[in-house]
Amino acid sequence: MGAVEYRPGLEGVIATETAISYLDVDHEEIVVRGYNLLDLARQRTYVDVVGLLVNGQLPTEAERAALEQQLLAVADVPAEIWQILRLLPREMDAMDRLRTAVSALGGWDQAANSADPEQDRQSGFRVIAQSATIVANLIRVAEGGEPLLPDRRRSYPENFLWMIVGRDPDPAEVRAFDQTLIAYAEHELPNSTFAARVIASTLADLYGALTGAVASLKGRLHGGANEAVMEMLLEAGDEDGLERLIREKLARKERIMGFGHRVYMRRMDPRAQLLKETLAALVAQKGDPEGEKLVRMCQRGEDVMRAEKGLFPNLDYYAAPVYWVLGIPIELYTPIFFAARTAGLVAHVVEQHAHNRLFRPRVLYTGPRGLKP
Repeated sequence: MGAVEYRPGLEGVIATETAISYLDVDHEEIVVRGYNLLDLARQRTYVDVVGLLVNGQLPTEAERAALEQQLLAVADVPAEIWQILRLLPREMDAMDRLRTAVSALGGWDQAANSADPEQDRQSGFRVIAQSATIVANLIRVAEGGEPLLPDRRRSYPENFLWMIVGRDPDPAEVRAFDQTLIAYAEHELPNSTFAARVIASTLADLYGALTGAVASLKGRLHGGANEAVMEMLLEAGDEDGLERLIREKLARKERIMGFGHRVYMRRMDPRAQLLKETLAALVAQKGDPEGEKLVRMCQRGEDVMRAEKGLFPNLDYYAAPVYWVLGIPIELYTPIFFAARTAGLVAHVVEQHAHNRLFRPRVLYTGPRGLKP
């Protein structure tokens, strides 16, 4: 092997071509099939973004309405999936239960073993819808209750949030939740998307690729960060407490969850700015004193980290308090991340199967040689 450059964590390595999305750090823009993700979040709905990602073009109003009905029509989950989830230990991590359910879903898809891009797309819509139903009911079923089944009279985001919280959300809550789904929907090639593409590159099926993505997303260096952020905010209690906690963690050289990003090295994640605005608007609309305190806490933490480390918030830092104000249990924050990201993952599996090349990197060997048995 000739001279090669070793990049730990594959940092800066171009691993694939894609027409799905790109993080343009220089222009502080997340490009999704030609559109700025923040423009989509402010002007469109999550269902629009699903259509854009999976079908490759932004739907018209009529097409969006048809797609929303299509998703709601296939959102019911086979009864056997609930039976499987009931057999799992309650103390099992929610992402592990979700991983099991996503894998099992393939058993009720007659085309599950296909690596055909068009079949991926059709199965993908089903998984997008059913993953939301599963995520919304993870706690309810684990505690012995019956799942709250989809209500097709509601919009997709309203139905999803309604199944989670078990009450009628108001329009401002639905809009805030919808914006979080868009923010999480697609983000180029993070660990979970890379894992899905690596698995798909063997011509493994969509369900296998998505199962691997769930496993990847569980980690606190990836999807699990949003839960860690909320736990930190609750531990701190107030603005002074958060500043004190952050400074103590920094003194111990501990990682502060919700700050920094492999791509956004010295800039704020554009999605964090979006959800910062979403949080402020939601709290103002609700007139919630606890929510107002969270807004102040988050700003104090942001100020401290910028001054001390030159680091900026990532998406998880502001997604966590949005979910808290909406009344969503912390245990579901990362599963919701997956449910939202399923649209992007499906798009990547479709693209991988359409233009496939097996991923097979090499290593920089550092072990001994010449040993005799």
